[in-house]
Amino acid sequence: MTKVISLGGSIVVPDKPDTEFLNNFLNTVKEWLNVDEKRRLILVIGGGAPARIYQNAYKTICGDSAYNNNEADWIGITATRLNAQLLKAIFGSLCKDDVVYDPTAVENFNGRILVAAGWKPGFSTDTDAVLLAHKFGAKTVINLSNIEKVYTDDPRKNPNAKPLDTISWKDFMKIVGEEWVPGKNTPFDPIASRKASEFDITVICAGGKNIENIRDILDDKIFIGTKISN
Repeated sequence: MTKVISLGGSIVVPDKPDTEFLNNFLNTVKEWLNVDEKRRLILVIGGGAPARIYQNAYKTICGDSAYNNNEADWIGITATRLNAQLLKAIFGSLCKDDVVYDPTAVENFNGRILVAAGWKPGFSTDTDAVLLAHKFGAKTVINLSNIEKVYTDDPRKNPNAKPLDTISWKDFMKIVGEEWVPGKNTPFDPIASRKASEFDITVICAGGKNIENIRDILDDKIFIGTKISN
């Protein structure tokens, strides 16, 4: 049994590496894996604060006229790779393979955990998570970020926005749009959403800091979050 977690960089590195969260996450994953030797986990890590800080520096120095989305994406991708290397290191012998950069080039993995990072410009690590889920037969991607649920609109801008327990891919894509922009802040990126709908993959969006809730999701129990599916 293989499960996939798209772990938001803002959870791993909100401003600097959150060692308390990482320690709790490490122990929770180990406990979950120990229940059944057939359990495996794919972790795809986002860019977090390093991506935002360096992308903002690039934009500040070059200005809007010289700003290039591809360059900004590569900065973000490099940040995901740093964060992913940290995750690989803390899981030690459970993660036997190198960090994955190209999700289409992986045929199998040797340990109990596979760690992946950003691939190439044009989409976020959410898309990598969907591609890996499809490749390894996982029907659900657990998307952990700094929001507990998907809302009908951006709650920071619209006080009438309502949290959702479930939503269809069709309706979700009306909220997030069709285009990926580096650093775009959406619950799940538009390119990944289109792929997930195409592959009939369900995504569960939930808060990344709630360790007990993460365990409930892994155990297929009742959870706090939003389920997105066809």
